[in-house]
Amino acid sequence: MDVGNMQSFDVSGLQLALAERQSEMPAHSKTGLPCVVPDPDNKPISFDQFGKLGVINPDVQRQTIEALLTGPSPPVEKCTKPEFIRLAPPLHVAEDELVWMNPIEPDHHVSWDATMCVTNSAGAEVRRLMVRAFKSPLVLHDQQRLLGELEKDPKLVYHIGLTPAKLPDLVENNPLVAIEVLLKLMQSNQITEYFSVLVNMEMSLHSMEVVNRLTTAVDLPSEFIHLYISNCISTCETIKDRYMQNRLVRLVCVFLQSLIRNKIIDVKDIFIEVQAFCIEFSRIREAAGLFRLLKTLDNGEQPSPGAAK
Repeated sequence: MDVGNMQSFDVSGLQLALAERQSEMPAHSKTGLPCVVPDPDNKPISFDQFGKLGVINPDVQRQTIEALLTGPSPPVEKCTKPEFIRLAPPLHVAEDELVWMNPIEPDHHVSWDATMCVTNSAGAEVRRLMVRAFKSPLVLHDQQRLLGELEKDPKLVYHIGLTPAKLPDLVENNPLVAIEVLLKLMQSNQITEYFSVLVNMEMSLHSMEVVNRLTTAVDLPSEFIHLYISNCISTCETIKDRYMQNRLVRLVCVFLQSLIRNKIIDVKDIFIEVQAFCIEFSRIREAAGLFRLLKTLDNGEQPSPGAAK
């Protein structure tokens, strides 16, 4: 081919664009070598070309160019790059890490929670019964149903609408329900408030029954018991109705005898106050029996079963 008369072109702009493009490529991409390299040695490819330098068969040249530039994956676009070796990360070994266990059983069964998204009517029923329990005594059937639901789900006691201010109404109308509710609230951070309300509420047979049952079921703070005893004695001393006074004194004496015989309180802590109470109401048989019990314990003797009678 005669190249002497071919027109020259300015490819400096193309070379500059190529250099800018190559500068943006990562280092491992720029190290690649093209798969097509020039061969400066022009070897004859036909009999007519022997002894004739610079003579190339145009048909062969065209076929070669088409083979290099065309096709779904032309060779001119390929290059040989060095293999980028990536080291495998080391396995993390920890003694306290959860071990993944692959199940080997062929059959897998899906576990369904049948109670999910099911309306819990028990909570609404308990709240309805508690609203009635604050106002009036419950019949035996409703009381057993309420206590049964609380026994099934002890955490339900935090969602039944009970507050320290409502405790006196519950104690007076349904003391058995109040006892069970307070026992389930022993771990609550509001139990001290419930105790404070119970101590300072008006003394009655029901409140005394609640306190007595609590003292035998759990360990109540001694200061709570002593304060309740002081309030009971003060109530007996200030009441004007003679009949009600005698009735309350008998209840307090029986209550104190129960605490002493069950060793829930130490007689030495309340001896002086209770002794003065017994002397003031010595006309009442239960007070006289309590006084004899105190004297027996003060002398270091064991009380007999009939000592307080």
